Amino acid sequence: MTQNKPKVLAVCGPTASGKTWLGVELALKYNGEIVSADSMQIYKGMDIASAKPTEEEKKGIPHHLMDFLDRDVTFSAADYVHLAHEKIGEILNRGKLPIIVGGTGLYIDSLLNNVNFSEMKNDEEYRKSLYDYAAEYGNEALYDRLVKADSEAAELIHMNNLVRVVRALEVIHVTGRKFSELKGESRLVESPYDSVIIGLNAVDRGMLYERINRRVDIMVEMGLVDEARELWQTSSMKTAANAIGYKELIPYFENEMSLNECIEKIKQETRRYAKRQLTWFRRNDSIEWIITDDFSKKCEIFEKSEKAIAKYGIM
Repeated sequence: MTQNKPKVLAVCGPTASGKTWLGVELALKYNGEIVSADSMQIYKGMDIASAKPTEEEKKGIPHHLMDFLDRDVTFSAADYVHLAHEKIGEILNRGKLPIIVGGTGLYIDSLLNNVNFSEMKNDEEYRKSLYDYAAEYGNEALYDRLVKADSEAAELIHMNNLVRVVRALEVIHVTGRKFSELKGESRLVESPYDSVIIGLNAVDRGMLYERINRRVDIMVEMGLVDEARELWQTSSMKTAANAIGYKELIPYFENEMSLNECIEKIKQETRRYAKRQLTWFRRNDSIEWIITDDFSKKCEIFEKSEKAIAKYGIM
């Protein structure tokens, strides 16, 4: 690590791996504030399905870029990077340590690698035509267009993540170049931060999947169905309502599937999402991985994190 760059800590990993807890404990230890890197926790009213931490779980630690955006507003990785840089600057000015916590790999990589989105311009009319195409023919049909245009970009985007599929196709249309190529070139700019990234993972997939299944059951007990029904009734379904935990319940609301069938679908899709998250994060050789099934207690995971951080001289 260099001495002249501000230090930033990040905690990443698949859903239900314990990122929220570890981020808060590290913030308490290192006098930090948390910047969320979760593409669904940004939206207001989407508390249960996105697993926003409660005030009790936050333990008094400020959490930024969470619960601030209306649910029908499109929000891109470029938007996130811009706002996250601002929040990091504010945290540093307060003499605190910025801690990025989340499972949206695109957000974390784009922020810490200083991705420059300036070349990726907009074409709102073309973007609208893509949304119209998806509405008429389905998300999979639109996704197939991305596979044909840029298979490498498609590999890292789920077909139901309509916002990202549309954005990739829009960039290809505007620039005449592959989205994946432009993303690679944008990383040539040096990062403004010295960062340490702690990754949480479980080698025993059964353990991780059991945590995911249990989390979904708890969400249902907390009122997930009512939260999803309200979203289904009031939102355009273009952005926030495509989140896992909401869209799977639509067949229940439309009397096409039973509630139990839809809940099982949520669990299945969440497990698949965790696999995609791990695929993304494994591409990053700088992550200090902590295998959570090597430890029986949270305090042991925390101590392992401290040792990893100490190597880089954050504190």
